[in-house]
Parts: sequence; structure tokens; C-alpha cells
Amino acid sequence: MEIVTPSIGLIFWTSILFLIVLVVLGRVAFKPIAAALKSREEEIEKALSASSQAKEEVDTLKGEIDKMKKDARAEREQILKEAKDAASKIVSEAQEKANEERTKIVASAQEAIQSEKHQAIAEVRKQVASLSLDIAEKVIRQNLSSNDAQKKLVNQFLDEVNGN
Repeated sequence: MEIVTPSIGLIFWTSILFLIVLVVLGRVAFKPIAAALKSREEEIEKALSASSQAKEEVDTLKGEIDKMKKDARAEREQILKEAKDAASKIVSEAQEKANEERTKIVASAQEAIQSEKHQAIAEVRKQVASLSLDIAEKVIRQNLSSNDAQKKLVNQFLDEVNGN
């Protein structure tokens, strides 16, 4: 049973060796491991802080993007409204100009028609007068072909002049 029960010397030397290894490891290994763990912990905390800060920035940027989208939609609606107003204004101005031109053309045409009408009437009067003179000349020649007819016409004119 000696194998299973350790002696006091073995326990003493094992304890001393354990304490030496513990002191050496404490000075050589535990401090760097603890420093590495502390450094890693600080890095993780910084990463978590940066992550939460990035999340806040993302949320802020999302809000700004939503606001910019809203502003862009409002601006688009405003531009479309202005374009529609400008288009309707241009159409109404074009209609107004067309009406003015139509009125001018109609007035010009009416003036031209009146002018042509007066010229035609003057031409007809001129032709009627010419025809009347031609007819009167022919009638008078036939009526005045004899001396008696000429004397009778002269007497008739004299009677009319004396009567007036």
C-alpha cells in the first residue's frame, strides 16, 4: 500500500516544487496571460462600443436618408406641379395667340372681301354705265335717224326745261 499512500517527504517536496512552479509561472506566464486577457477584454469592449456607435450612426444615416427621400419626393412633386402649370400656361398662351391670329386673319379677309366687293361694284357700275351709254347711243341713233324725230326730241327737251 505504500504506492497509494504518499510519504511526508514526497508531499513536502511536491508542495515545494508546486510552489516554485506556481511562483515561476506567476511571474513568467500568469502576468502576460492576464495582461493578454485584459488587453483582449479592452479590445472587445472597444469593439462593442464601436459597434454600438456604428449602429447609432447607421440609425442616424437611415433617418437622414428617409428625410432626404421625403424631401426629394416633395421636390419632385413641386417640379411636376410647376411643369404642369408651365405647360398649361404655354397652351393657354398658344390658344390666345391662335385666337388673336384667327381674329386678325378674319378681319383682314373681311377687309379684303369688302375691298373686292367695292371694286366689283365699281366695275359693274362702270360696265353698266358703259352699256347704258352704248344702248342709249344706239336708241338715239335709231330714233334720231330722221329730221322729224330730231326736231321732236329737241322740242321735248325744251318743254321739260321750261317746265322745271
